[in-house]
Amino acid sequence: MRNTVKLTTAALAVGALTFGLSACGSSDSGSASDTSGALVVAASPTPHAEILNYVKENLAKKAGLDLEVKEFTDYVTPNTATEDGSVDANYFQNQPYLDDFNKKRGTHIAPVVTVHLEPLGLYSHKVKSADALKSGATIAVPNDSVNEARALKLLAANGLITLKDGVGNEATPSDITKNPKNLTFKELEAAQTPRSLDDVDAAVVNGNYAIEADLKPAKDALVLESAKNNPYGNFLAVKEGNQDDPRVKKLAKLLTSPEVKKFIQDKYAGSVIASF
Repeated sequence: MRNTVKLTTAALAVGALTFGLSACGSSDSGSASDTSGALVVAASPTPHAEILNYVKENLAKKAGLDLEVKEFTDYVTPNTATEDGSVDANYFQNQPYLDDFNKKRGTHIAPVVTVHLEPLGLYSHKVKSADALKSGATIAVPNDSVNEARALKLLAANGLITLKDGVGNEATPSDITKNPKNLTFKELEAAQTPRSLDDVDAAVVNGNYAIEADLKPAKDALVLESAKNNPYGNFLAVKEGNQDDPRVKKLAKLLTSPEVKKFIQDKYAGSVIASF
């Protein structure tokens, strides 16, 4: 039986407030954690927690690792909980997102090891191809800055729009220079994008949320991110100063083991791609 604790943003409001107060009272950019006891890792339910639970149930005991997995349904609390020590590590994000988060929130989270890529995709309940989108179609995109830019770059890579040169990871709809289909954009929290598919013409959905919504990225996406030279691999992360925690090192080794690679290949069939 899985020893997994599911926590929502609302349930962790007190913890988030505690982080805000402690951040105001301390300038310490890193602190060594207590390396005794279980390693508590915050993760998105799919595929991150599933991968961690595979490690917990099949590999951790032999490696001498006591692993506890806490599931979070948002992209904010795992980092704030790691910063304030409520959890020891997290596994849910990519480098551009983390860079933006640390910069805007003053946190000190650092990557440890990259594990997998979830290709971002464009989905629709109304058309069968991107070319079939009508003039004036509404596209839902994630509203956080990095994932919105990533969504727009996906659309640009597939000829639906053109972006300003060099716009990078801060692109917004205002950076669109050509929009031949006169697409309009509905900005939503990333977790809401798959739920919007009945209300919009198409939606750009993060891989983990697509899988949770029973979408199969490798099969159902109208267009899908290429894995080649992709900067959006998801990694295990900790607060700066905790990279040498022996429990973290054990987990990093297990997450990049041949057994985990096979688990990812067998379970996700190309919807999640091992990055090692």
